Amino acid sequence: MRPRSVVDYALARRATLGDLFAGRVASGDVCDAHPYLVRAARYHGEPTRKRCPVCRGGDPLVNVTYTYGDELGPSSGRVRATKELPGLAARYSELHVYVVEVCQPCGWNHLITSYVIGTGEPPARKHSGRRAADT
Repeated sequence: MRPRSVVDYALARRATLGDLFAGRVASGDVCDAHPYLVRAARYHGEPTRKRCPVCRGGDPLVNVTYTYGDELGPSSGRVRATKELPGLAARYSELHVYVVEVCQPCGWNHLITSYVIGTGEPPARKHSGRRAADT
């Protein structure tokens, strides 16, 4: 699996934390994880070795990985385990992946990276079951 169009949001994260520690934004403005994101972190997140930069609590940050793509249909926007991504990349032509770090105790959350995976081939057309002569 070779990710394409990789975007690292480390500079944006650093700027947000700088604004917080300088008093330009309140902690409530950056520790605002949606309840669904916190729930996804609790049940589907993958723990990291990093501690929260805001509360510096004992719990490690958790990464939550979302996948989006037209070929996924109703499954687009679903949380996926990192180990599922190579299989998805081999099966679909283009999927957008977003990884969010979440602190469950304080609600800190930030997009850390996004990228595109997939075969890069155009998706196979689905046949409607009608022949050209039927139209």
